[in-house]
This record gives sequence, structure tokens and C-alpha cells, in this order.
Amino acid sequence: MTPRATLLGIPWDRSSSFLRGAAAAPDAIRAALWSASSNAWNESGDDVARPEVLGDAGNLALPEDAAGARDAISAGVAELTAAGHRLILLGGDHSITYPILRAWEGQAPAPTILHFDAHGDMYDEFDGDRFSHACPFARVMEEQLAARLIQVGVRAATEHLKAQAERFGAEVYGPAQWRDAIGTVQAAAGPIYVSLDIDVLEPMLAPGISHPEPGGLSVRDVLEVLSAIRAPVIGADVVEYNPVNDVRDLTARVAAKFVKEIVGVMR
Repeated sequence: MTPRATLLGIPWDRSSSFLRGAAAAPDAIRAALWSASSNAWNESGDDVARPEVLGDAGNLALPEDAAGARDAISAGVAELTAAGHRLILLGGDHSITYPILRAWEGQAPAPTILHFDAHGDMYDEFDGDRFSHACPFARVMEEQLAARLIQVGVRAATEHLKAQAERFGAEVYGPAQWRDAIGTVQAAAGPIYVSLDIDVLEPMLAPGISHPEPGGLSVRDVLEVLSAIRAPVIGADVVEYNPVNDVRDLTARVAAKFVKEIVGVMR
């Protein structure tokens, strides 16, 4: 029997513009998810330890070159989704979202993306790299891999990013407007894909990130927006957790909490 959701690790951080370390995140998130410090139940009443609720396909083996890695990510995701799996992808840096969504092309209608992040990640290029972790949503929107882009928590928007958001019709809710996003998310038609960058959070709550941006959301704020989803969720990623910077695995536990609650909205 295919589980409601399936984990797949994407151990890639070579497209990070600042710090490496996120490639080690998938296994660190799993360790927190199954730690005896907490139980396996989410707030929707699901026991994610039950095999019919959450499965695990392991980590993708990726080549060292970025183009090859993107192709391997798309191929691995396409194979599992074609077999009926709804995936929760454990990053890794945020560049993985573009090849993940490329894998859905032709398999399903283009989704609405619910994107949590401190950053818009829509640079046309960053440090000469069009596939940097600062650029995935520019590529996604250019190739019409998404029908709609709803961004929550963005608070480090340059003039270029503001222009890109206008160009692509992104609906941007800053950290002071996250409550306003709830109605938008409730009314959003499916399918929905959730992309959750851990640095959307106030960095005091999530030290294990590469780009701390003060003034962020709380864990509960993010969960309130997630719980507003009413349309079918076809997949999700949890990205940019960096174990190198973590303290007492606190951020790993936050990432694991988000995994459990995403399972809850995959009705």
C-alpha cells in the first residue's frame, strides 16, 4: 500500500551562495523526527510512525555537477510520483525546488505554490548562477511550472526581487502580513505544492540556518498558515536547514515538526 506521504532526501548544497552544510540535513531531520524526545503524532491526529501514513524512500544519490544533480532530482522525483507517491522532500538548499517542480510537468496540472521564506528566491541570476538557491522561483515561473505563487514571510526584498515579484505576479505577504495570507490560502484551488524554507522563522527560534534574517515568523505562525490549506497538496519540500549552525538540534526538531504537520494537510 502506498503511504499517504513519502520522504525523499535531497542532499544537495552546492548551489548555496554562502555556507555549505544543508546537504547533511535530510538525515538530521529524520533523526529528530524519530527521536524518543517526542512522539510521532501530529496536531491533525495522525501517527506518522504508521507505515500507511508516512513512508521513506531514502536519499537520492546525486552527482557532483549541478546540471547532473538537477537532472537526477527531476528523474528521481518523477519516478516516485508516477508510482503514486506524494513526496515530502528533505533538502538541501532551495535550488532543489526547481528540478522537483520540473518533474511534475506533464504529470499533473501546474500547482499553486505556497512558499515560506525570508527571501523571495527570484533573482534572475546570483553571482553568475541562474540556478543558485537564490533563483529557483524565477526558473519555475519562467517555465510556467506553477499556476500561482503565494509567498509568506519575505522580508529581505531588493529592488530587483520586487520587480521580479511584479513580473511574475507573485502574491507576497511580509512577516507583518502573515495573517492576511490565511484567507488567500484557504481559498486557493488545488493542486498545492508547499515549499518551506526554514529561514522564514525568527533566527532565535531556528539557529540552524545559513542566512539568518531577524524579524521572522514563529513556528506557530507558519503552522497557522499551513493549517489553512483546503485544496489537495501534491507535495512539499523543507529546505535550508543547516546542521552545522544548529544548537542542541533545535532547528532539526522544528524541521521535523513541519514534516509531521505537512503530513496532516496531505489529506
